[in-house]
Amino acid sequence: MTDITRIDSGARMSQCVIHNGIAYLAGQVAAEGASVTDQTNGILAKIAALLDKAGTDKTRLLTAQIWVADMADFAEMNAAWDAWVAPGHAPARWTGEAKLAKPGFLVEIIVTAAV
Repeated sequence: MTDITRIDSGARMSQCVIHNGIAYLAGQVAAEGASVTDQTNGILAKIAALLDKAGTDKTRLLTAQIWVADMADFAEMNAAWDAWVAPGHAPARWTGEAKLAKPGFLVEIIVTAAV
């Protein structure tokens, strides 16, 4: 049986679970009320920190699932994403519009990465 490592675990969820060399991150959000750009940048910083704790980094991303509260913000979110993603290492990615957990959340990002 392969070990499972949980990072930043709470009663409800872990922020990252590693199994069979894959790091699965929980959906990350940033401070409510901030702009789409600021929220996206905050989320990406949290993702980078979690990937570091997992022993990997953004050059090893496999997938990214992005939810925006309003598709009108798609271009603004993409500008922040494009500035962050490692050139030549873009993951498979999908984006959709969704009602997020709180009205002030404008973006949520979920990634997986090879460890």
